[in-house]
Formats: sequence, structure tokens, C-alpha cells
Amino acid sequence: MTKKLLPLVILAALSASAWATTPPTTLVVAQGLDDIVSLDPAEANELSSIQTVPSLYQRLVQPDRDNPEKITPILADSWQADPAARTLTVKLKSDAKFASGNPLRPEDVIFSYTRAVKLNKSPAFILNVLGWEADNIDSQLKKIDDHTLQLHWTADVSPAVALNILSTPIASIVDEKLVAANVKGDDFGNTWLKMHSAGSGAFKMRVYQPHQAIVLDANASSPGGAPKLKNIIIKNVPDPASRRLLIQQGDADVARDLGADQIAALQGKAGIKVLSIPSAEQNYVAFNTANSANPLLKNPAFWEAARWLVDYDGITKNLLKGQYFVHQSFLPVGLPGAIEDNPFKFDPAKAKAILEKAGIKDAHFTLDVENKPPFITIAQSMQASFAQGGVKVDLLPAAGSQVYARVRAKQHQAAVRLWIPDYFDAHSNASAFAWNDGKSSTVAGLNGWDIPDLNKQTLAAVAEPDPAKRLDLYKNMQEELQRSSPYVFIDQGKTQIVVRDNVKGYQQGLNADMVWYDKVTK
Repeated sequence: MTKKLLPLVILAALSASAWATTPPTTLVVAQGLDDIVSLDPAEANELSSIQTVPSLYQRLVQPDRDNPEKITPILADSWQADPAARTLTVKLKSDAKFASGNPLRPEDVIFSYTRAVKLNKSPAFILNVLGWEADNIDSQLKKIDDHTLQLHWTADVSPAVALNILSTPIASIVDEKLVAANVKGDDFGNTWLKMHSAGSGAFKMRVYQPHQAIVLDANASSPGGAPKLKNIIIKNVPDPASRRLLIQQGDADVARDLGADQIAALQGKAGIKVLSIPSAEQNYVAFNTANSANPLLKNPAFWEAARWLVDYDGITKNLLKGQYFVHQSFLPVGLPGAIEDNPFKFDPAKAKAILEKAGIKDAHFTLDVENKPPFITIAQSMQASFAQGGVKVDLLPAAGSQVYARVRAKQHQAAVRLWIPDYFDAHSNASAFAWNDGKSSTVAGLNGWDIPDLNKQTLAAVAEPDPAKRLDLYKNMQEELQRSSPYVFIDQGKTQIVVRDNVKGYQQGLNADMVWYDKVTK
């Protein structure tokens, strides 16, 4: 199989079984890819893209694979922190190169952070936490010498929090020289990087065909070392039953996002292993309080009633069959500071009483949802359970990319959404759910929730130097959002990945971007 012919074979494989077994040096992954908007790390913020970006790009620092609360140097060789001056002086690895062969320079780091802030795409709010904005980022980053740069930030956060933020996918370092050759106007190369790569990761992009496949080639010069396999093929297989068939027949080596029924059908099958991995993934419902077509959505009494109209146990135990567990807080179990109290249960009589007391009649809303499990499963359950409380729910199922687009354009009334922390710090989720400065694309911002008091609490928590006091602040914020907010937190996931039994060395962590293919062998 030649390098030039590989993409043609891959595309053919999308509609028919191509091999009795997959090629020995190629890993074939079957999953849904319809949620992808972009593979530019400055824009990628969907589950499938966040899982793919770490194979293509590296960051200065990243969470340790075995202990994600610990930060490990990757492209950085070392750093010195000055908390008072809010600076990190970073020395880069002197021999690090991009897949293009271009050497890593301080200019690449400065370009990567600058473009991410100035493009201001969906995940830019993560870097905004440092106080980095389009009008000040140029003055915050300085080259010291050919292998050293200084990073300054204006926000009241510690170097430890700053390092956590710089460990996120949006902080991936891109090859400025390669990207500059593909810039169109003032797009910082974004149009080109949506479908190409310019990183130093274990793999580089061969081809990306939206809604069909991503084909990656090994990057033998990666600073982290060459991967064990030559290629990865990630095939878009929207139907979970088809993914199950591919892995069972040996036409795929890895299958993701299988429903509970598909997992149950594969348990104990010859040649198959089911991996159960703790996950920080949470499913929740958000009401768009700024939707002028439906003023009901900004009524706190309606938010309260909605908490009693979700059949939490029915969803997690009966429909999702143990792939998720009930969790009703914005910090997932496993993240420092998470509370595990679940005060709500399905009680339509209580919800009716709340609505009646508030004078709410003929309650209804539309619910945007990705047309795949677990999202559509949750939405269908909600449609039935809310009806028992006298609330009419009209489902608007669509491909993931369409749902993302509608929510980011604030066109939704309500949506079933997924959230995974961007880094291992409570501020990652607090800055999404309890922060709305009117500019950033946080969850609160996208749902029009005006929260000046919570903004102050969020800033106070991230600035608190005492670890114990800081966790208490996050505990109080979680309890406040449980009591009253336009979110209903439903469950937390247990990731189940199905692999062929000859696949060794696959590793995945609690967070979405902690997906590592570089050590995989067959």
C-alpha cells in the first residue's frame, strides 16, 4: 500500500469493509466526526477535534499522563516563575523541531499565543483568563534569546494556574514559518489550519476529509519521540451499530462512542477488549436566558422546576446502563474541589407546584441536541419526563457541528451539552459556568446569563493563595449554581473504548485531550 494510494483506500473503506484485518502498521479508529468545526488548535473546541489535536501538536507543558495534577515540560526545557511580577521565563528545548523540519523558536510560541487571542475563536476565553486580550497580547510576550522567552500576564492568578492554562489545546505551539506561508488576509492561517497541521506532535496530517476521515502519518522527528505506528486512520462512522460491526469484524482497531447496547453486545466477544476509563465528561442542559422568543427561559422558578423534571436514575441506570452516573455539580468527580451531593430527583408533582406558584402556564421550549448517543437519549428522556410536569419540549436533533454553530450564535432556546475541563484546576469550569464578562464565549456568556456577583466570586477564587480556602470558595459556588442557575447538571461519564485484543499501549486520561496514540502497537 503506497503512501499516495492510502487516502483512496481509506475513503473506499468508509462505505465497505476494506480488509479482513487492518494493516499491521496502521491504527484504524471508528468514531463519529460530525462535530468537528476545525482542527486549528486556536479554534478546535469540540470533542472529536480536542481528541485529535494532541496527536498533531505539542504545548510548552502538558499534564502528566499518570498524574494530571502534575505539570510536565514538553517543548519547554525549564521555566522560572515570578509570582509578584506575574511572569514565567521559559527556556525551550534547543533541539526541538516541527514536523516540517523547522526548528522551534520563541517566535513560534509568541505567534501561537498571539494568533489564538486575536482570532478570538470559541476556546479563546481560556487564554483570556490570564488577562490576555487582542489589545494587550503583543506587550505580554517577549523573546529573550534564541531559546528563551518571557510570558507576562495581567490577571490576578498564580504561576501554577497560568501553567495549567498553558497546558490546554489552545496553547498548542504552531510552526509560524509554515503557517505564514498559508495566511489569507488577516486570518493568521486559520482557513488553512482548519484542515492541515503545522505542529510537532507524534503525527502530522496527511488528509482531512470533513465528515469522512482523518488520516495521520507518523512524525519521526517529534520531540517526544517517533510513534510506534506509521499511520492512524480515524473514520467517521456516525451509526454506533456500524462502529460495533467494524470492530467486531476486525475492520477497525478502536471504536469510540458506542452506546450501552453496543457495549453490552461486545462484552466477552473473542478478539475484543472493552476498556473502562474514568472521565471528567459531564452532560448538562443549558437554557438561553437571552432568547427573546421565549422569556420563560430566564425565569428562576422555571430553572428550579426543571431540576425536578429530569429522570436522573432512569437516564443513567436504565438508558445509559451504567456508562454514566448521576452528578449534579459543575465540577466533575476527580477534580479538586468537586462536591458530590445530588439533591434533585425526578418529582413531577413538585415541579408542577413550583410552576403553579410562579404563575407559569403553557410552559414549552425547543431543545437543540446532537443526533447521537448519549445526547439524543438524554433529550428523548427529557421530552417524556418534562411532559409529566406539564412542560412541552420540542427536540431539534442535528449533527454536532450544527448544534455547536447554533449555540455559539446564541440561536438556541435550550441545548443538551457536553463539558470537559480544559485543565486540571477548578477555575477551568468556574470560568465557564460562573463567568460572563460580556465578551468571552463562556457557557454563561453563550446563554446570556448576567452574573456580576458570580464574576466577583470567580475572580476571588482563582486569586486565593490558600489552597483550602480556595476549595471552600468553589464549594460555595457549586452549591449556589445548584440552587439557582440556567443549567441542569445531569451526569458524569465513564468512557468505554472498545479495542481489538492485539492493540497494546493505548492510553487515555480523565480529560478529553488526554488521548495518546504514540505508544500504540499492534
